[in-house]
Amino acid sequence: MSGFGITVDSSGLDRLREYADRLSNVQLRDLQEGIGAEVESQTKRRIAEEKEAPDGEPWAEWSDVHAATRHAGQSLLQGEGDLLDSIQYEISGGEIRVGSPLVYAGVMQHGAKRGEFGQSSRGPIPWGDIPSREYLGLSIENEDDLLDLVEDYIEHEVTPL
Repeated sequence: MSGFGITVDSSGLDRLREYADRLSNVQLRDLQEGIGAEVESQTKRRIAEEKEAPDGEPWAEWSDVHAATRHAGQSLLQGEGDLLDSIQYEISGGEIRVGSPLVYAGVMQHGAKRGEFGQSSRGPIPWGDIPSREYLGLSIENEDDLLDLVEDYIEHEVTPL
């Protein structure tokens, strides 16, 4: 029979099939765990070492009155280490949350005005303005670290050998 014919080389499809098989078996929970642990670590480093908001803005110093109540070894957001020790991540479905369950954690993040939470027999709560000292969030460097983590995960767990 004379005429026209097409030959299809399907050897490349084996690699595509392998890639699809690996992609279908990917355990995103492992990636979520890695991201959660990394953001938790970044947040703890921000509190313990960097002392600045994710946007690079240095935290406000203590007021003179508050500074007088502190002792050696205490620093911004680190009195006895409770906030630092409480930072944790949790995974719920497709979300990764990083934060603290401590009652005052939100005040440290967002600040509070004098008397914002009412009065006690001793005076306003809080007794003075508390400036925001944003410790939760991602800096550009943090985002870059997370992108590197995701790229490494894809390279080692998803991309075919």
